[in-house]
Amino acid sequence: MSQTAREILQETFGYSKFRPLQEEIITDVLNGKDTLVIMPTGGGKSICYQIPALIFDGLTIVVSPLISLMKDQVEQLEQYGVPALFLNSTLTREQYAENISRLRNREIKLLYLAPETLMMEATRKLLSELDVDCFTIDEAHCISEWGHDFRPEYRQLATVRKDFPNAVCLALTATATPRVREDIQKILEMKSSATYVASFDRENLLLKIVDKENPLDQILDFLYTRQKDSGIIYCFSRRQVDELYSDLKAEGYKVLPYHAGLSEQQRTRNQEAFIRDNVNIIVATIAFGMGINKSNVRYVIHHDMPQNIESYYQQIGRSGRDGLQADCLLLYSYADKQKIKYFINQKEGTEKEIAERHLDHLIDYLEYDGCRRVPLMGYFGEEYTKNDCGNCDNCLMQEDDLQDLTVQAQKYLSCIARTDEKFGAYHIADILRGSKAKKVLENNHDQLSTYGIGLEWSKNQWIQLSRLLIRRSLVDKNQEYGNLVLTDDAKLVLDGKQIVQGLLDRTQTSTEDDVRVKTSSEVENRYDEHLFEELRKKRKEMADEQDLPPYVIFPDTTLMEMSYYYPQSEEKLIGIYGVGSAKLKKYGIEFLEIIRSYCEKEEIDERSKGLSKKVEKSSSGQQHHRVGSEYQAGKTIDHLAEEFGVKQVTILSNLKKYLDEGNELDPVNILNASELSERKKDEVFESMKKVGPDLLKPIYEDLNKSVDYGELRILQLAYLAQNGK
Repeated sequence: MSQTAREILQETFGYSKFRPLQEEIITDVLNGKDTLVIMPTGGGKSICYQIPALIFDGLTIVVSPLISLMKDQVEQLEQYGVPALFLNSTLTREQYAENISRLRNREIKLLYLAPETLMMEATRKLLSELDVDCFTIDEAHCISEWGHDFRPEYRQLATVRKDFPNAVCLALTATATPRVREDIQKILEMKSSATYVASFDRENLLLKIVDKENPLDQILDFLYTRQKDSGIIYCFSRRQVDELYSDLKAEGYKVLPYHAGLSEQQRTRNQEAFIRDNVNIIVATIAFGMGINKSNVRYVIHHDMPQNIESYYQQIGRSGRDGLQADCLLLYSYADKQKIKYFINQKEGTEKEIAERHLDHLIDYLEYDGCRRVPLMGYFGEEYTKNDCGNCDNCLMQEDDLQDLTVQAQKYLSCIARTDEKFGAYHIADILRGSKAKKVLENNHDQLSTYGIGLEWSKNQWIQLSRLLIRRSLVDKNQEYGNLVLTDDAKLVLDGKQIVQGLLDRTQTSTEDDVRVKTSSEVENRYDEHLFEELRKKRKEMADEQDLPPYVIFPDTTLMEMSYYYPQSEEKLIGIYGVGSAKLKKYGIEFLEIIRSYCEKEEIDERSKGLSKKVEKSSSGQQHHRVGSEYQAGKTIDHLAEEFGVKQVTILSNLKKYLDEGNELDPVNILNASELSERKKDEVFESMKKVGPDLLKPIYEDLNKSVDYGELRILQLAYLAQNGK
């Protein structure tokens, strides 16, 4: 089975190798073992059920709360030549009826459903008439009340699952703590299930936290070098979304808003415009993004703090899904923390307890001064063992950048002590700067020994130091009144037993070019940008003609490889990442024309050496072409099995793929491989006429289980070759 899975991976999806854990998960699912998968956004969860769906005889159900994701997934699968559809409230009555008809005719391999649709009596009755081999639950963390996105209707899935006792159950989520994992398995009664936890480390994401000073200016500085890139900016409130959207639009950016205050139709239109590259930026509340499968999001900015690490991780996970470098910037302020605390205080009981715990973990992450991946991975139960990830603000800080701030820290801490720890950061800064502000004079703070001893720094620098001292746990901020209080460690600094080093200014938002070179691949750093733009333009034209998102045709990664290797033939194009046989047939010629024309004009040669290695790697996945050609040249199925060193069933699988791609097969030699009598063969063919030839299980049962699956596969192929697909 794993050989068949590898062939589907290459031929259908255009990938030469599995990502970590995918092959093991697929093997367990094919063997009927219930499986729980924790894999980060962009880690390749979909492949874990899409490939088994193409191998199983029956139907694979995918339960998802995300209507936009269903549509997106089905569009992508159709591009790969995979029969899939969805049932949800967005369909017209006619579309719904047509989809049900296709399901009853056994034409579909993957069915996407919302939990509410699945719970409907009519849906459950329909599915009881079908052979369901796999029951997949996406966003499975929604089952647990300890998850960050608990949905009560998800609890009912445990009941529905019993409708399919013979179907393997696969539960997937990008974010689940150990406690949530246990909850999922318990509720779904996954008694002897396998559990796979992929690394939560998205290596291509640059993690950066900066102090929020002038958020609009900080965001404009960040966007200045990313004019053509796609990105998402998250805000806490609708009002903030609308304000930032207006500001960015006035600056000439292609941008749209997204929040619950807009009509459903407007939200859908705005989301579609973003997915189809008609606008580059979406400014949104947390209502946006669930189910967004757009692969080329190059950055996520948090204008305001998220409410917990799960939300943060899920939101930054919407960037860099294509594996290319992406930036994740969060603007952090004390005021945002207080805002979230205010909303938490409106809750009660367990709900409040969970929310408080979530916020504490988030603050620990934001104020951490080591590698960001240590607390982030640790939250999900994974130990990060490297000393330097090379892709977060703290790790990228050069030793030379660190300033010795001990003297200024002693001045600041001393001033806090002399004012009896009753005042906030701005008042302390005023004293150090020798201000004649009314509050300073009224409290006689102009008489303190610390008055005016900090003239070497601006007020803003002293405020930045206060933030650093809070992050280092040298100072606590009273949550109710905002006054600063010294910790035990502060006394060590005042006594000269501990130094304070750090980078004072955390307001910078640019990412240096040398950082990109350090963290990016050869292809990503050296692809031909002019050719890439021409290919991107062509992709957009084709996508608009078919009413599809551009990345469904080819992701940016594929266009980058084309712009690096300059493939000159279909044979070489198949070696490019993401170019499977279906897409080669649909789009290969038009993209090759652009590449050839560009290379001729610029006098550029194909990078044939590196490309030949890629083609060689993928050629084993194109085995069905060679098997089909040699079969048509007169070789028998047994001869081919011996020649390729595989079982007869693998040769039959290769021939079926060859036939599915529109090639002809001689049915006579296929029939010669069957050991059934002519009478029995005719019985099988009559059954296929009656119940349809596409699924073997209905035929097997119609024949009272008198013919084994091995023989049925041979006769199915002969029938399809004789009668056409």
